[in-house]
Amino acid sequence: MVFYELFCISRTRLVEANLKDLVKQTSLIVMNKGGVVRSLKPLGEKQLPYRIRKHQEYHVQGFQWTMHFDSNPSAITELNKRLKVDPRVLRHAVIRLGSKLEDIIASPEKTGTKV
Repeated sequence: MVFYELFCISRTRLVEANLKDLVKQTSLIVMNKGGVVRSLKPLGEKQLPYRIRKHQEYHVQGFQWTMHFDSNPSAITELNKRLKVDPRVLRHAVIRLGSKLEDIIASPEKTGTKV
C-alpha cells in the first residue's frame, strides 16, 4: 500500500458535529477500501490567501485539517469523487508521500545524524 496525506479546507461555519461527521466519512472511505488511517491533525481556522468561491458562496476563512493514511489507488479516486461534491469542503488535495516507509523516513546513515 502507498502512504498518502490528505489536506482539506472545510467551511468555518460548520457545527462541530458536522465537521466530525466529515472527518469520519473520509476515514470510512479509506478503511472500507482496505486502507489504514495513521493520523488526523486539525490545523485550525485560518485566513485563506485568496477568496474561494464554492457552492455559490465566497469564503475568506477555512478550517484546515490533515489526514495521513495507507491505501490503494482505488480509494483515492473514491475519496476525490466524494470530497469534490461535498458542500462542507472548500478545497482538498491528496499527496502521495511514498510507497514504502523507508521512502518517507530517511535512515540516519543517509542523513548524517546519529541516533
